[in-house]
Amino acid sequence: MANLNGRARRKNTYDAIVVGSGITGGIAAKELTQKGLKVLVLERGRMVKHLEDYPTAVLDPWQTQYPQGQLPEAELQAHYQVQRRTNYTMTEYTRHFFVKDDEHPYTEENRFDWIRGYHVGGRSLTWGRQSYRHSPLDFEGNAREGIAVDWPIRYEDLAPWYEHVERFIGVSGQHEGLAHFPDGHYQPAMEMNCVEKAFKAKSEARFPERRISMGRTAHLTDPTEEQLSLGRTKCQYRNMCIRGCPFGGYYSSNSGGLVAAERTGNLVIRPNSIVTELIYDAKAGKASGVRILDAETKQDEEFYADVVFLCASAFNSAWIMMNSTSSRFENGFGNASDQLGRNIMDHHLGVGATGEAPEFADMYYSGRRPNGIYVPRFRNLGDEATKRNDYLRGFGYQGGAARSTWDRDLGNRAKGTKGFGAARKAALTQPGPWTMGLGGFGEILPYADNRITLNRDKKDAFGLPTLSINVTMRENEMAMRRDMQNAAAEMLEAAGFKNVKGHDGGFSPGLGIHEMGAARMGRDPKTSVLNAHNQVHECTNVYVTDGAAMASASCVNPSLTYMALTARAADHAVKARKRGDI
Repeated sequence: MANLNGRARRKNTYDAIVVGSGITGGIAAKELTQKGLKVLVLERGRMVKHLEDYPTAVLDPWQTQYPQGQLPEAELQAHYQVQRRTNYTMTEYTRHFFVKDDEHPYTEENRFDWIRGYHVGGRSLTWGRQSYRHSPLDFEGNAREGIAVDWPIRYEDLAPWYEHVERFIGVSGQHEGLAHFPDGHYQPAMEMNCVEKAFKAKSEARFPERRISMGRTAHLTDPTEEQLSLGRTKCQYRNMCIRGCPFGGYYSSNSGGLVAAERTGNLVIRPNSIVTELIYDAKAGKASGVRILDAETKQDEEFYADVVFLCASAFNSAWIMMNSTSSRFENGFGNASDQLGRNIMDHHLGVGATGEAPEFADMYYSGRRPNGIYVPRFRNLGDEATKRNDYLRGFGYQGGAARSTWDRDLGNRAKGTKGFGAARKAALTQPGPWTMGLGGFGEILPYADNRITLNRDKKDAFGLPTLSINVTMRENEMAMRRDMQNAAAEMLEAAGFKNVKGHDGGFSPGLGIHEMGAARMGRDPKTSVLNAHNQVHECTNVYVTDGAAMASASCVNPSLTYMALTARAADHAVKARKRGDI
């Protein structure tokens, strides 16, 4: 029996285990395998193979079961009560990339829209692809203002890893030369349309501090040899990215990181493997591996490695740690600080302004550009000119101008002529008016009582504990939202737009789909879970590199920062393992 157990353990032993295959799991797999480690990637969901498993990627509207792909109310109510909150993104075209809420429940102590996809590639298949660096201002903000804990790193620590990731994934964008909006390594930027160019010229003339740039997005506009060798090619401007891109025009784990990792011969991907806990070896003083529940056989199994990377997304990585208890970690793995599950952040949105540009009625555009404009943060930049007295931190705007031709577009064109036929065709032969929109993207501060906790009374479809989520926005965010709306309207009015309307449709955390902070980095083990290299303070062969690690949120999309942290941590782990430090 001892020999059988020994052989089973050897069979299930790798140099490193990566939990999760999404935006950070793919980078961890690539970096570790390319540095020579034998790596097992454990994904709780089903296999999704690039090219093969994008069933709706080239589907025409008349090939759908339901008009415009909108799912029937009965199906939404039965399976997607939370996922439907993403509005038109959760459709017949995309439902296979979203979880069923009845199988994966959680408790909303306050409303929190937890949008998820459990499959190989995770949300890297459906992410917004906006790719921005956090600035020196962001890494220094907590210390400067006495908020939460100080980041244990600075911008200079991460800058080379930002570039490393940008070169690999391919980011198109333009340089702006702003210290608070750091430039990176970019492929040629996508082009603004005529209305956006006019908006930029007129708005910047009135508000020169409010720079208007092109969105920095992980879409290839001039692929490198490395990217072409992976089977990727230029973005085709179809704007159907959320269905999965057979061209590899935008970056995903499936088209990038996992492909590069597989080509080393050092990768094994095991789907349908729900990691339920970390295994702690008290004698060795480190984690020896992980325990999984096979989603198909319902059997438990163990896998072993010198190094474990948790890349399962902020809440799921924290769930694994909270569910991993032992005599050493009675309150959750690495949770002596009692910070595990706390300091939850997202980005708040759903506020801004719109306006119309009638003087461009004779102009149109070609293609469906999967990107928009970006207005970098212009509040609280460390000087008196930009200082606000009613709130800390800041926000940026994402948006753009378009002529609406589809029911879901800004102008709600062709209302009353849904479906097919001559009436609809006639309604769509002439595009609607130009509409310009600016949507605010604001920073939420880390509050210790914004938290997730393990709920052992409510189980999921596999009989596992679930999460209770209690996250709210406070007066700092509310004051910021008022400014976000007013400043957007100011810019549109300054540019001469007509019928300018500010809006704030209300917002509940979660819908930014940027969960952060559940196992934050910090300098002191008494007030943080992770150190400067994303290692668990109390068990340094476990690294957490997804959104859980964030000590503050900034106001920019965070995925590029997650990937840079992951690449940096992988480099540290390989060197530490070689030295025998972990």
